[in-house]
Amino acid sequence: MNSILNNRPALAREVNKVAEVAGYLWEKGWAERNGGNITVNITEYVDDEIRALPAISEVYQIGATLPYLKGCYFYCKGTNMRMRDLARWPMENGSIIRILDDCASYVIIADNPVKPTSELPSHLSVHNDLLSKGSPYRASVHTHPIELVAMSHNPKYLEKDVATKLLWSMIPETKAFCPRGLGIVPYTLPGSVELADATIRELEDYDVVMWEKHGVFAVDVDVMQAFDQIDVLNKSALIYIAAKNMGFEPEGMSDEQMKEMSVVFNLPK
Repeated sequence: MNSILNNRPALAREVNKVAEVAGYLWEKGWAERNGGNITVNITEYVDDEIRALPAISEVYQIGATLPYLKGCYFYCKGTNMRMRDLARWPMENGSIIRILDDCASYVIIADNPVKPTSELPSHLSVHNDLLSKGSPYRASVHTHPIELVAMSHNPKYLEKDVATKLLWSMIPETKAFCPRGLGIVPYTLPGSVELADATIRELEDYDVVMWEKHGVFAVDVDVMQAFDQIDVLNKSALIYIAAKNMGFEPEGMSDEQMKEMSVVFNLPK
């Protein structure tokens, strides 16, 4: 079967990034069974031929009206699909969807009628908010990083910016590559409108959001950079836990050292 990716190198490159990241998530143990989701706005890579493609599914309702998504196209991981399979066969374990003109429904246009993740409404709500603000961010990633989720079971790390400051202090690169830190959403039913709304509020100030006892949600210009932010945060969590396992409380970088780094590298204060 011909794929929509054939002879479209830019689109194929973006989908292949998703496949690569899906492999990383599985290898790290962050994507058990069908855990986690990836949604990427690929509208800029869509040509007139793709726009003319007929639907290969029925019309599905989003469950919300998202006006900034009118006519947009997204690549989405499929519901009940595994990241380890998406890594090998992205167009068999995901799909490309078109948001219809009512901004409240969508159809699948390629390559297989694999219905997107059940958390699609949450992802699309975030993308709608990003576009409404003129954000360059086009990718959203949800996954279950073990050490970060473990930290979310301790109430002290759920206080505003406590986890952020701790994680920044473990290694300089964390603040350099995740300069807005980690937002926190108290436990909320997965896939719910309430979770989406709370995530959008946290994304006002952060690019990565911890969902208590569940996982993290990150946005960035592409899927690789969204993954990188999660990766550096979890590396810091690993360093912290390693030090605790060695029997001591890690000293961490001082406030003065982190402030100096922020100035030198022109990072947010």
